[in-house]
Amino acid sequence: MINKKLKDCNMYTQKIRGFTLIELLVVIAIIALLLSILMPSLKMAKKVAQAVTCRSNLKQIGLASRLYAEDNDNFIPRNGGKWMWFFMQYLGNTSDRQADFIKLPVYQCPSYPEKNQMVDYVINSWKDGVTESVDSKGKTRISDFDNPSAKVYLADNAYYPGRPIVKVDGTIPGVGSFDVWLEKHLPLGGDGQRRAALNRHKDGCNFMFMDGHSGWISAEDCTPRYWQPKRW
Repeated sequence: MINKKLKDCNMYTQKIRGFTLIELLVVIAIIALLLSILMPSLKMAKKVAQAVTCRSNLKQIGLASRLYAEDNDNFIPRNGGKWMWFFMQYLGNTSDRQADFIKLPVYQCPSYPEKNQMVDYVINSWKDGVTESVDSKGKTRISDFDNPSAKVYLADNAYYPGRPIVKVDGTIPGVGSFDVWLEKHLPLGGDGQRRAALNRHKDGCNFMFMDGHSGWISAEDCTPRYWQPKRW
């Protein structure tokens, strides 16, 4: 009887034995292989999600710009350092303090490298020849643009060392740093001159157009025709 119990105990012990070192290494190798396969897909999914969020932000700002235009005789702001102030009340912030625009996350792209930057978009202040299509108050009628659905209003803000930062206190360093009005400000412009992002999302960036819709354009295709009020 005792021998039988010892035999049963030995069989039970054999059945519940752990992994051998080789088996454990094989399991670890399989897990590492799976991670190496999945990680690029997870990173890509994250980038896609960030691009969708950015485009959604621009769509919301686009709706705010249309509401603003309806209340202001079809005028919209185009001054590079002030445009974000005018849309606050249409985006849920009714504060009288201009600096409180920083409380609106819609002005921030999740893919922008500098997380202290409070405004991740730049505005179209393009000039036709020598005449800028902005009045003394820094505004323009939407009707001044031929084919508004094909003309850029906002674009992803370029990033490179030394690029001005709108800080958490709402301070805007240089009104003229956040508008686009020369070809060198476009995505293919050089560092130190570029204002619209080169490759924020894939090989281009997101845009909001004069009619309020948002979309994506490659850096190569983002030529002055998308910015000039009276051309194409």
